[in-house]
Amino acid sequence: MTPKYKRVLLKLSGEALAGSLGHGIDFDTVVDICRPVKTLHDIGAEVAIVVGGGNFWRGRSSGSMDRTRADHMGMLATVINALGVADGLEQMGLDVRVQTAIAMQEVAEPYIRNRAVRHLEKGRVIVFGCGTGNPFFSTDTGAALRAAEIEADIILKATMVDGVYDSDPKKNPNAKRYDELTFMEVLNQNLGVMDMTAASFCKDRGIPWLVFSIEDSENIVRAVTGEAVGTLVK
Repeated sequence: MTPKYKRVLLKLSGEALAGSLGHGIDFDTVVDICRPVKTLHDIGAEVAIVVGGGNFWRGRSSGSMDRTRADHMGMLATVINALGVADGLEQMGLDVRVQTAIAMQEVAEPYIRNRAVRHLEKGRVIVFGCGTGNPFFSTDTGAALRAAEIEADIILKATMVDGVYDSDPKKNPNAKRYDELTFMEVLNQNLGVMDMTAASFCKDRGIPWLVFSIEDSENIVRAVTGEAVGTLVK
């Protein structure tokens, strides 16, 4: 196998890490997701990962709580996930670094762009936690920002749905799945596949997204080697 994309950023939702438990971390699921990352490493792709925290906490669903504090709690939730993913990757024999946008040097490196790029060049996998490090921004936007900074070729968004639809396929059995979209179509139709800030950011910088299902974790390898999976947004 030959990678179509040399340097990729994999965006994992917190829900994907919860597996059948529906909440928290199902470590068997984490290990299952980490196996194809090892395959990518072995075929020469450089991999960075951004994790969400929705399996523990969502700032935007915090009711009357102060939004800034709620988002800080969500950022800390992503660090729990980042450490879990790092452990799974290390069990695969990979050299891993966790970097966080909020300093917590006892458990992770602070995010430094040049250091992150150097880790990738040395064949290490990086797991980014805390999103952008700022409230009011989603981890989708964090993924977009990190992808731009490390000059990733593509963002792979691994979700619980097999692509982008014109309506919710769980509610509408006749929902249409797209094979390819532009960022303007995502923005104009408000498709909700990603945060609108992330979509606008990537449109301006020409960073494509590939949205696919993580229910079959081997889709990660298929996506990087150029097989037709999910929906390409460019």
